Amino acid sequence: MNSPQKIVVVGATSAIAHQCSRLWAQQGPCDFLLVGRSAERAEILAADLRARSAHVTARVAELRFDDVDAIAELVQGATATGPVDTVLIAHGSLPDQAICQDNLHAAQDALRVNGLSPALIAEAFIGPMQRAGRGRLCIIGSVAGDRGRKSNYIYGAAKGLVDRYVQGLQHRLALAKSPVRVTLAKPGPTDTPMTAHLKQSGAKLASSEAVAQRIVKAMAAGRPIVYAPGKWALIMLVIRHLPRFLFNKVDI
Repeated sequence: MNSPQKIVVVGATSAIAHQCSRLWAQQGPCDFLLVGRSAERAEILAADLRARSAHVTARVAELRFDDVDAIAELVQGATATGPVDTVLIAHGSLPDQAICQDNLHAAQDALRVNGLSPALIAEAFIGPMQRAGRGRLCIIGSVAGDRGRKSNYIYGAAKGLVDRYVQGLQHRLALAKSPVRVTLAKPGPTDTPMTAHLKQSGAKLASSEAVAQRIVKAMAAGRPIVYAPGKWALIMLVIRHLPRFLFNKVDI
């Protein structure tokens, strides 16, 4: 039997992350470390993965995503027994734009959780992966990071930070001729608990299963960026290139 793939999923309780984990569990032996804000919730997902295959092991860890020392300790523990093959950074929140405009604490939390924290966690993992000379890392960003829009520019700014961070990290690895591959996933609106209010208002949402399939395939192929569903690549291409005088007349 092949050695199990060592997989770390940060934000493991997110719907997309859970579906990615299920897909990896189907592919062969896996040793999961599921990281979340709540170890109790993460353990439910760990039990689900263990039940799917006798060749899956899963343990959980609790993490404050804005605690730099805790991030360093987590990575040190995860890599202490050998290199990590796959890292998925999937945590986040969808803040209310209006509340963020009126409450600086809410805006600060949104920027930390959705932008700064994923970049710091990736930076902590990438050093050990580069030294090991192998691995795949993916950060889940968002189409919201492609251009600032009135409806969600605090969230979009955080995801824009992730976008620029990943670009620079990919450049670093390319110049170092490293075999480590980093993927930025950009889902459009997806049917998850985080977007329940959008579904109630009639928005058309992609399934978390379909989005996860695209992410897992893109990571395996070492693709630098993946939009999910794929139609968002064209939609955001148009939005990014709208002239400012036209863009400022569109209420989006």
